[in-house]
Amino acid sequence: MNILENIKQTFRQGDSLTRLIFINISVFVILSLIEVFLRLFNISGSFIWSIFAVPAQLKQLLYHFWTLISYMFLHEYFWHLLFNMLSLFWFGKLFLIYFSEKQLVGLYLLGGLLGALFFIASFNLFPYYSDIKSNSYVLGASASVMSIILATAIKSPNMEMQLLLLGGVKLKYIASFAVLSSAFGITRGNDGGQLAHLGGALAGYLFVVSLRQGKDITSGLTQLLNAISDLLKPRRLKVRPNKYRQNSRMSDAEYNSNKAKKMAKIDEILDKIKTSGYDSLSTDEKKRLFEKTK
Repeated sequence: MNILENIKQTFRQGDSLTRLIFINISVFVILSLIEVFLRLFNISGSFIWSIFAVPAQLKQLLYHFWTLISYMFLHEYFWHLLFNMLSLFWFGKLFLIYFSEKQLVGLYLLGGLLGALFFIASFNLFPYYSDIKSNSYVLGASASVMSIILATAIKSPNMEMQLLLLGGVKLKYIASFAVLSSAFGITRGNDGGQLAHLGGALAGYLFVVSLRQGKDITSGLTQLLNAISDLLKPRRLKVRPNKYRQNSRMSDAEYNSNKAKKMAKIDEILDKIKTSGYDSLSTDEKKRLFEKTK
């Protein structure tokens, strides 16, 4: 089995967390290869990122509406991808202890969507961003990962994670540090990314709080994904019942009555042959007689 087949098999047999990581890595590899190919012809591939990243300007977003989804699987640099995927793997494993795989995918998408909305709203509402709004984009899985971190930390705040050089650190402290770092960073570089983080954090918080109230805010996205999955599945051949066939079995009395009627009709045909000959039979009568003798 070659490497490609191994990758396909791992993707098919893996859980939702594995598939999310595979999709992110695949998108990065494919777009990076395209960019390298374009450079061979002295063509800048930077336009690729603007096609799939979320723009701050509402007019651009109107013509690039798909970026609300595509941006959360998009990474321009290897280290950006590596950090996000490691975080997604570590916290995704903890998330699955308490929640389902469908909820993981649903929250990943919800966190990404809310992160994009936070970025767009902030850049269009606050004057601080007016000078850079026209050329600002946001991309990456950070908002989605942040939603999973917050949801896990709120569900199990005292669970410890082993961190390099720090040892065991409770999730509530990790989540608090992540949120505060993003809040303080919204005016200190990577403004759009930090705003998206805050939107993702809010999604994770709302997810757990709504579950405590008996409502899953990711259920709508889950149903939408299921509907799309059903559409993409190959159609099975449907066998339609014969409309001329009786829906239920005949009783003994009905069977005997039907048989008597058929025999009476055959007797009439035989009497007709005796009196007028075989050639006097109609086509239908000949057919009936042939079927009976057969």
